Amino acid sequence: MRCNKILSVLAFSAVALTVTSAGAQQRQQAQAARPAAGGAQQGSAVAQFGDWGVFTSGTQRGKVCYAASQPKTRAPANLQRDPAFFFLTSRPGENVRNEVSLTLGFPLRGDATATIGTANFALYTQANGAWIKNAAEEGRLVQAMRGGSQLTVRSTSGRGNVTTDTYSLNGLAQALDRVAQECR
Repeated sequence: MRCNKILSVLAFSAVALTVTSAGAQQRQQAQAARPAAGGAQQGSAVAQFGDWGVFTSGTQRGKVCYAASQPKTRAPANLQRDPAFFFLTSRPGENVRNEVSLTLGFPLRGDATATIGTANFALYTQANGAWIKNAAEEGRLVQAMRGGSQLTVRSTSGRGNVTTDTYSLNGLAQALDRVAQECR
């Protein structure tokens, strides 16, 4: 099952990503939370819905639930890079629901863009991760994802390569419903 195949990479990546947030104040709070993430348990696969897996883990701050997927296509195809993942994370102990984060598998330069249909969302980047630039748009992005069929992320690597990762949104709505059920 694809869910089991990516679990070990997801468990490591999710712990690192779930303690980081969108706004400057949230980033400072996330820095303070990093020691708590060090005690996180390994993630457990809960379910698979289309192209999205649902996982749970625990930290000292409580349960963490997330939906995750890998891109269906990556361009240019000839670039060597680590796996990429798109996460939607809920941490009820911190009153966080459906936080958007990505790991792109290479160091990034500048900001990135997520596109669903005609809607574009600015992402800020740091190291090999990306988060929604305007936290106030996060809900709109999640709603667009629920109603869309694919999401495209355009970014630039630290070496200056323009990249495009395309994610299927098949199963996302069911995965988010399950995340909400797991992390009430």
